[in-house]
Amino acid sequence: MLHQPPGSYTRNGTAVLLCSGEVYTWGDNDEGQLGDGTTNAIQRPRLVAALQGKKINRVACGSAHTLAWSTRSYLRQNIPLMSSRCRLQVKRSRSKGGLAGPDGTKSVFGQMCAKMSSFSPDSLLLPHRVWKVKFVGESVDDCGGGYSESIAEMCEELQNGLTPLLIVTPNGRDESGANRDCFLLNPAAKSPLHMSMFRFLGVLLGIAIRTGSPLSLNLAEPVWKQLAGMNLTIADLSEVDKDFIPSLMYIRDNEATAEEFEAMTLPFTVPNASGQDIQLSSKYSHITLENRAEYVRLAINYRLHEFDEQVSAVREGMARVVPVPLLSLFTGYELETMVCGSPDIPLHLLKSVATYKGVEPTSALIQWFWEVMESFSNTERSLFLRFVWGRTRLPRTIADFRGRDFVVQVLDKYNPPDHFLPESYTCFFLLKLPRYSCKQVLEEKLKYAIHFCKSIDTDDYARIALSGEPAADDSSEDSDNEDADSFASDSTQDYLTGH
Repeated sequence: MLHQPPGSYTRNGTAVLLCSGEVYTWGDNDEGQLGDGTTNAIQRPRLVAALQGKKINRVACGSAHTLAWSTRSYLRQNIPLMSSRCRLQVKRSRSKGGLAGPDGTKSVFGQMCAKMSSFSPDSLLLPHRVWKVKFVGESVDDCGGGYSESIAEMCEELQNGLTPLLIVTPNGRDESGANRDCFLLNPAAKSPLHMSMFRFLGVLLGIAIRTGSPLSLNLAEPVWKQLAGMNLTIADLSEVDKDFIPSLMYIRDNEATAEEFEAMTLPFTVPNASGQDIQLSSKYSHITLENRAEYVRLAINYRLHEFDEQVSAVREGMARVVPVPLLSLFTGYELETMVCGSPDIPLHLLKSVATYKGVEPTSALIQWFWEVMESFSNTERSLFLRFVWGRTRLPRTIADFRGRDFVVQVLDKYNPPDHFLPESYTCFFLLKLPRYSCKQVLEEKLKYAIHFCKSIDTDDYARIALSGEPAADDSSEDSDNEDADSFASDSTQDYLTGH
């Protein structure tokens, strides 16, 4: 067995220098800090080929870099470097209803959109996360969890009324027909600020396609068709507004006389998708027997093209990240799958990337955990992912996890264990469980955590014993570093002993 070599260990990566001068790195690699030219996590120690023969005599790790000292001056030019990612600061909106500030500018989405000029073309093409985020008032060290949380927060804001970009379908407003829970682009959002926001929405869609990290957006199928470059049809209109075409047919086929039509005093307007009446012609003020065919034609034409400006802006934003002309190769459903994945959360996919620390996979506690997860509704599974990873959907495939494991760690420091809640570290996709006494207690504590501990923070709110006494450790940050160090030292020891 070799003596432990000099090295550097952080929660974001580990570097070890052997006496032969070779450097090995492993761990999280979100910033490309492990020197292999990618941002994929490395589970086992890997030789940094670019440093071979460079007479390295010392190494050190930081949150986003690895530094190697050499007696030679030409070292740096041979090390693979990744494009720098933007570092942004945002504040969560506390609005309880309506827009978050003028036109939603105080939402996380609005703040991120205002900083869009900070994104260089190269940063938008990074294979993993595009920015690092600091939430004002929250002690978040963004090693991946903060980024995922910012994406989840923006998706939520787009669909809860804090921003003006999306509206519920007419069927949803009327509580009838299909697509009641889906959203459309807001045809009334046309200002320069709105167009800038739609372009940023397009950037988010493009990032989701490029990185394989799905967005939790419930857009109606006609929206995806237009984003894929397809024209809408009358059938698409009926999918989101079941009463629109029948009302036009009633006007077109009505057997009323000219006098009876005049008596109806039907305005020459059509309600748009948001319910606002739009004047279709300056020539006519009311529908008559003579102009009703013209009215039907203009009404259908308007509704088929009412989203064109918004769709164009979204596609313009997508073009900053992905080749938009190629989207015409896909159907609307296929594009939706690329951006959003599946709203269903398959546990077999989560199990396939699960690893365990401090407990055997066959133990009763782990069996209880997976049985509880099986019993969860899809909404609860989504809340669990938000709690443990800052996301609401799983990546599409195992490859899209980019080497990141879901780690379940069981610790005995919680005493008595049934008085403590689970903890999560979203940057590391890590769930820490007390050694609960039974399945019922595990289910109760896990449900409480996912429903009431949604914000990412390093305070002690979720770590206080139910009796009201603080947890034994002083701060989650110290605990986080301690656990990361134990991961690093354990991995180092395994590597050196050949385990």
